[in-house]
Amino acid sequence: MRAPLRVGIIGCGCVAVIAAILRFSGASLAMADEKTAPAGKPLAHMVYFTLAESTPANRDQLVANCKKYLDQHEGVVYFSVGTLSDYKREVNDREYDVALHLVFKDNAAHDVYQDHPRHQEFITNSKNLWKKVRVFDSVLQ
Repeated sequence: MRAPLRVGIIGCGCVAVIAAILRFSGASLAMADEKTAPAGKPLAHMVYFTLAESTPANRDQLVANCKKYLDQHEGVVYFSVGTLSDYKREVNDREYDVALHLVFKDNAAHDVYQDHPRHQEFITNSKNLWKKVRVFDSVLQ
């Protein structure tokens, strides 16, 4: 089994990177009508955190916590975490501070991750930093 690729991404321009990774692995990126990832379909789990206090120290702490608790999980084929980029175009959503990007090999891998003690520890040790969390899950084709 190939080791997961670890890449740091800043901002939410990760779709091209994920597409490149999936193409490299023999998969492709496309829109899907499915509500859940059928067996064998990757699941993209994008999480956007808005901090209670948007300070450099809090951003750095949340990024460090993501790396400590959320990287290296079984079934993850892509991991990255970063902060809001300086792009200020009309289409850019700028209402977050830290973005976490995970691609799981399938729904089952995501479900194991959700219940994993390190994920629960991340929540316990980080929830004081954020005021809002938005999660976008999508099936990758």
